[in-house]
Amino acid sequence: MTRKTTRQFVKDRAAFRAECAEAQAACWICGADHIDYDAPHDDYQNDDRFELDHFYPVSTHPELQHDPANFRPSAAGCNNDRGNGPPRPGLGIPSQAWT
Repeated sequence: MTRKTTRQFVKDRAAFRAECAEAQAACWICGADHIDYDAPHDDYQNDDRFELDHFYPVSTHPELQHDPANFRPSAAGCNNDRGNGPPRPGLGIPSQAWT
């Protein structure tokens, strides 16, 4: 399996984070826009910090680790909950605003 901490991956992650922060991209797993782009990557107490997630997990598809088409913005908590399994589908767009 390819190491995630290669110099190339660190550069790829930083560039992707900058793109996502500029666009204020929402978490691809839950759809919410709660990602904390200002939090350091090693702020392990902050479940809202940005994490680069892979659509196809590196553990099952190591050849796609550096493929930008496989990158997704996620909140750390959502990414940790997902693990290396498929994302759980959300409810989708509600038919009306329920209060």
